[in-house]
Amino acid sequence: MAHGGNFGLDEVPWFNGGLFDASHLLPLEQNALRLLREVAELDWSAIEPSILGTLFERGLDPAKRAQLGAHYTDPAAIQRLLNPVIFHPLHRAWEHDKTHINHLLDSAQHAKSAAAKRKHHAAATATLQAFLERLRAYRILDPACGSGNFLLLALKGLKDLEHQVLLEAEALGLGRYFPAVGPENVLGIELNPYAAELARVTVWIGEIQWMLAHGFSLAMNPILRPLHTIDQRDALLNDDGTEAPWPSADAIVGNPPFLGGSKKRGLLGDDYFHALERVYAGRVPGGADLVTYWFEKARAQLANGHAHAAGLVATQSIRAGANRKVLERIVQSGKIFEAWSDEPWVNEGAAVRVSLVGFGRMEDHADAQLNGQKVEHIYPDLTGSEAGGEDLTQKKLLAENANSAFKGPEKSGAFDIPGDLARQWLGLPNPNNRPNSDILKPWVNGKDIAGRLTDTWVIDFGVDTNEEDASLYEAPFQHILQHVKPQRQNSRDNGRQRYWWRFGRNGADFRGATKGLQRFLVTPRVAKHRYFVWLSSVVSSDSRLLVIAREDDTTFGILSSRIHQVWALANASRHGDGNEGGRPTYNAKSCFETYPFPNGLTPADTGQGTYTLESGAIVPHVAPEVSDHARAIAQAAHRLNTLRDNWLNPPNGPNASPKSTPATPNASSLNPDTKPTSNNAPSPTSTTNAPPGSKTPTKPSTTPSPPPTAGPTTPSPKPTSSPTSSPSTAAANRERGA
Repeated sequence: MAHGGNFGLDEVPWFNGGLFDASHLLPLEQNALRLLREVAELDWSAIEPSILGTLFERGLDPAKRAQLGAHYTDPAAIQRLLNPVIFHPLHRAWEHDKTHINHLLDSAQHAKSAAAKRKHHAAATATLQAFLERLRAYRILDPACGSGNFLLLALKGLKDLEHQVLLEAEALGLGRYFPAVGPENVLGIELNPYAAELARVTVWIGEIQWMLAHGFSLAMNPILRPLHTIDQRDALLNDDGTEAPWPSADAIVGNPPFLGGSKKRGLLGDDYFHALERVYAGRVPGGADLVTYWFEKARAQLANGHAHAAGLVATQSIRAGANRKVLERIVQSGKIFEAWSDEPWVNEGAAVRVSLVGFGRMEDHADAQLNGQKVEHIYPDLTGSEAGGEDLTQKKLLAENANSAFKGPEKSGAFDIPGDLARQWLGLPNPNNRPNSDILKPWVNGKDIAGRLTDTWVIDFGVDTNEEDASLYEAPFQHILQHVKPQRQNSRDNGRQRYWWRFGRNGADFRGATKGLQRFLVTPRVAKHRYFVWLSSVVSSDSRLLVIAREDDTTFGILSSRIHQVWALANASRHGDGNEGGRPTYNAKSCFETYPFPNGLTPADTGQGTYTLESGAIVPHVAPEVSDHARAIAQAAHRLNTLRDNWLNPPNGPNASPKSTPATPNASSLNPDTKPTSNNAPSPTSTTNAPPGSKTPTKPSTTPSPPPTAGPTTPSPKPTSSPTSSPSTAAANRERGA
């Protein structure tokens, strides 16, 4: 098949297009030969070429599958990008040219002289030939082509359009033409050599099937010409560590590999990771997903005039965080004209979520479509609006919100122990005459506050305890010596190796901000429902919790309000996949530090001490003109928390025990005083020391707080009325068995 010829009485066509260049023989035994013969006797003429992609994925080395990020792409989803990026513009161009051709032919029909008739007819023919030449020269690049699914559908679509044009031209009397669009119209880049060759075969199978289905004969000698337009190489870096070039093309499409920023170094290797950081510095953040490099390179091709439009598939997390930076650059130099922000994607039965993004030059795309609906603009977070809508990607960090929200400490080792063991150690003596309660703390994560406490404690040596002092807490130190140190010795982080007895990330900022507080607010960083709960200051919070370093109920009420729920959801990225598109995230930078708190009640205003009302509500010292609002919100929020705790944890209920609820963790033995006070605050049990001239509420109030100065136009906060402001939506429903 590499050269054609005779095999016995049978003639073997010259088939080779590069597929049979190698002369190596496969070591097939009798059973394999029999199976091969049975397969060869089947009719493969109508095989769907994209099946080859599935076979390719299943044949990958499982150890490399995650690194390659290979995904099987379903045809219907591919068309959502190919149509707006390639085919809709070409169809519009043909309709325009066809209208012009009809006008010329009409003029020829009514011409008064033969010369004029020939002139108009020649102009119509020239218009047709120019469009056919445009199709013949049209190039589509997939710079991560895998086994060729995008290229296959792109080629078929281009050939279908050419066929339509030829039929309509013949009907207009402009003659018959032979198809000129073929495999040379599609370009590809693929790192895996097997996949690159498979992509070439996939494209050729598609070409042969199309030609036979439309009544055209096959080219012969060879049947498959070598397809040098699909390169087997890296699409991002050359062998010498410089940026890899891409060929010019009219359109760039594809489904590049996904690989989260936290996984890149481990799976790609240090050298490749550092080369990416160096080459793409200032263009792609180091912590961004691998897929974003394809978006940036496509943007650069557009900006340099080497492409007209692009349509790429990305992880749905491209809408937020470091990943979104590449979309922001795209919008700065061009336009996102088509996007599906959060779409289901099925790969080998696993549900994932993706974003489909089409972008191009501003002057080429007047209209935009988001999730199937026309919009005036599509913003980098893949939201859109009609004229006058808000672009939340332009939000700014607010100085008054700084240094108040923190990620909890990160253990990075087996510092956790069961509560029973911790309580045994609390009574043990130490050579330094210090109690183990100095470094033993109850520990809470997101699962604990959404459900029931697991009674987990941690050994926490703080920020600057040296090894010698740590060793004097004998039983806890021996535990981490045995369970933590061996793991830390293999860490690539020099600090974690050297200070192996401390948490991997100590959370010095969090510890400093919460020092002196009796309690603080926490919320899970990733959760389906956004809610805030109180933790005692003696509790150690997990890194998957976001800590708000405030102890007043006013801040609790504002954060639990509906307006803040809307803001947080609008600015959240998504974590994970599934039918609902992943769970919203909440982080300090995008959700908290950008939130427009009511005037006079910002974190900068509420950090000056507190006082406690007779109801138990804790109110911050704020300016007199907003003190009534502060107390009203605090009363309502305190009432919300009390009702929530009573409902979730009835005094005589089946779960009643010394262990606490999410709102009041089990720390009473270490910290019996649960009423927060401030060194500068009035008595925590009296309302007589409230700010002069202010009124003291005698019962809970739902008076709304002052409206924020910016942000969504939603009703003012009413903490007690928001169904999403407490864990009753999640934990309570679970308690009921909902």
